[in-house]
Formats: sequence, structure tokens, C-alpha cells
Amino acid sequence: MTDAVGERRPARELEASVLAALCAADQPQSAADVRAAIPQELARTTVATLLARLHEKGAVGRSPGRRGFLYFALEDSHGLTAQRMHRELDQDDDRSTVLARFVEGLSAADEAELKRLLDGGGR
Repeated sequence: MTDAVGERRPARELEASVLAALCAADQPQSAADVRAAIPQELARTTVATLLARLHEKGAVGRSPGRRGFLYFALEDSHGLTAQRMHRELDQDDDRSTVLARFVEGLSAADEAELKRLLDGGGR
């Protein structure tokens, strides 16, 4: 998993590309289909591994295809980030302190956006 100059790309960057390709598709995609749709030059096996990991995380669903699985998006990259945030929060016994420290670290704009969302001004 290296780019043209031999540097590793972060897994999240690759996962985001795969999710974007699945979200843009109008039907379930094979690993080969996803590979053709993403900008990175990756081996089909690398794309298959990324898809399997995204499936384990609950971000993509899959169904049997003629040769392997066909994948479809269940979550976009924002949903995947939200899932990670929930997992982190679930790992601590003192949710109130974790949430308080999270809010303390927010910028004024993020704090205002969070207040707006909590007041029912959702997306």
C-alpha cells in the first residue's frame, strides 16, 4: 500500500476513498469495481481487505456475488467517524467526565454547532 514515492497512506484515507466509491455507486460493487473507481492504484487484494475491514466495522454491507462478495455502503465516512467516537466513549466508565472534557476542547464554532444540533437543529 504505497504511493508513487513509496510512502504509506493512512488507512482512513484509503477507507474514505473506498466508501466514497461505494456511496457513488448505484448498485453493489465487487472489489474489482471499487478498485477501478478509486484514485489510488491499489492491488485488488488490498481493496478486498479494506472492504472486509469496513464490513467488520459496520460501514459496509455485503452479499454473495458470482465471484466473491458485492459490497454496498451502510455508512459514509462521517458515519464511520461517529461510530469511532461512540466506541471511544463506550470504553470509559465516567461518560460525564469524558463528555465534559470533549466539550472543553471544542472551538467556539464547534460548540455553537453542537448546541444547535442538541436544540433540535439537526442536519
